[in-house]
Amino acid sequence: MTERELDELLTLYWPQVLRRVMADGSDEWIKGFVRSIAKHGKRAAWRPSARQEQIMRRLVSELGTATEREIELIER
Repeated sequence: MTERELDELLTLYWPQVLRRVMADGSDEWIKGFVRSIAKHGKRAAWRPSARQEQIMRRLVSELGTATEREIELIER
């Protein structure tokens, strides 16, 4: 993963991944992983390991295929 790809992933996609994972609330390991990446991503010299990169890419790709929940309007 290039530095530019990492910056793009952490800046544009990771906040959405974080919100989705925290809202689902099912898997504690994934929640911890997502929080850990968000924390480490703030350090300028940090680079993900090959395994972390693989999981990060999978989570971002799942973000695009996740079905959106229907929003219930308060006023009809």
